Amino acid sequence: MQDLKPKVLLTAAAGAFFVLYGPVLRRLAQDWLHDDNYSHGVLIVPLAAYFVWERRRRLATIVPAPSMFGLVFIAGGLAMLLAGMLGAELFLARFSMIPVLIGSLLFVLGWRALRILAFPLGFLLLMIPIPAIIFNQIAFPLQLVASQVGEAGLSAMGVPVLREGNVMILARTTLEVAEACSGIRSLISLLTLGIVFGYFTDSRTSVRTGIALAAIPVAILTNGLRVAGTGVAAHYIGPEAAEGFFHTFSGWLVFLLAFVLMFIIARLLLRMMPLRTAPTPSAA
Repeated sequence: MQDLKPKVLLTAAAGAFFVLYGPVLRRLAQDWLHDDNYSHGVLIVPLAAYFVWERRRRLATIVPAPSMFGLVFIAGGLAMLLAGMLGAELFLARFSMIPVLIGSLLFVLGWRALRILAFPLGFLLLMIPIPAIIFNQIAFPLQLVASQVGEAGLSAMGVPVLREGNVMILARTTLEVAEACSGIRSLISLLTLGIVFGYFTDSRTSVRTGIALAAIPVAILTNGLRVAGTGVAAHYIGPEAAEGFFHTFSGWLVFLLAFVLMFIIARLLLRMMPLRTAPTPSAA
């Protein structure tokens, strides 16, 4: 009966969570399906569920040690949910799910279970779109960086270009590096990919962190190359080469290049920091 009690509490907590956060989750799923910046969000929950399933044996060995401190997390999360709903602040309402999940885990199973599931819970943060005010603060500098890299690439290939901010003036057309071309979309997707790729590549935190952080310069570099490639195509073919099929295809091509670069960086990190194996005893 004692083994049954935590399962009953977890089932009740899960049911209450989905009833309480049903509208929030539905709106979040709509953003995943309709906002290209967060289309990767559909993969976050299944991957987090897999990470939990992967830890099932460790969870089975723990003795439940409920902590009343979990109620503090739950109360704080519910307060954020209420504030977010009253103030129409989507980020606050969505973020409140994390402290509520942490608090429920603490209240039912205790700190050891929280330590085991820390990574899956932290991984869930990637499914939440960042606030627009922060998004814009990141997107505009990335637009300028993409324009600078694109200008350098065009100049290196002998294409005359004049850049003013995020606008590049060519002989036959003018290209503007808009917010959609800033690279923030590929940055968010590559960061998620880097975290997952690092997780399955090596068990060491340092290697996983290095692979994940490598997504930032890789995303900036490859997006700048995409801008430069678009400029070259527009210079030799015409303005129509900067839109339509070519623009969409170049996005997929650049993302593939970014993944190859991430793979190369991961191999270099593993070569620089090889796993240390215990020495085998010599034969008598």
